[in-house]
Amino acid sequence: MGPNGEQVGEVRIEDALRLAAEADLDLVEVAPGARPPVARLMDYGKFKYEANLKARESRRNQVNTQLKEIRMGLKIDTHDYETKKRNVEKFLSAGDKVKVMIRFRGREQSRPEMGFKLLQRMAEDVSELGFVETRPRQDGRTMVMVIGPHKKKAQARAEARKRKSDAEKAAAKSNAE
Repeated sequence: MGPNGEQVGEVRIEDALRLAAEADLDLVEVAPGARPPVARLMDYGKFKYEANLKARESRRNQVNTQLKEIRMGLKIDTHDYETKKRNVEKFLSAGDKVKVMIRFRGREQSRPEMGFKLLQRMAEDVSELGFVETRPRQDGRTMVMVIGPHKKKAQARAEARKRKSDAEKAAAKSNAE
């Protein structure tokens, strides 16, 4: 293959090396297993540089969903519950999963249905942002439920960037006036 991707056809190795030297390019074997082997005239340093850039860009855009944890007691006050709910909503809107845990103390261990009701209430309150990924289950003195976000982390991050840029544009427009 030529430097611009055009088909040159079958060429002897000596001729291909001479063409590469004349064009000040490298002869790179692209498909060694093919019959006959496929080689291409290219600037190998530039190719490696661009591949590095692509890899770096893909790593930069990669996002990891985290598992955030919210702990509460069975006898939680309404205000405290609202605060915990707000935190769960914040985590879900950012695209993270949330592990909601209830600690049972003393006699509370004999009333797991109350913990189940509390976790169900939390799931219903945040149902527009997330879904129950793992049903409530009791594990010793704790009851655990995992809520997953409806949006992927990358999508949530892109929306946050868009909102931020829109806010900056609006601020710049108001400052200009």
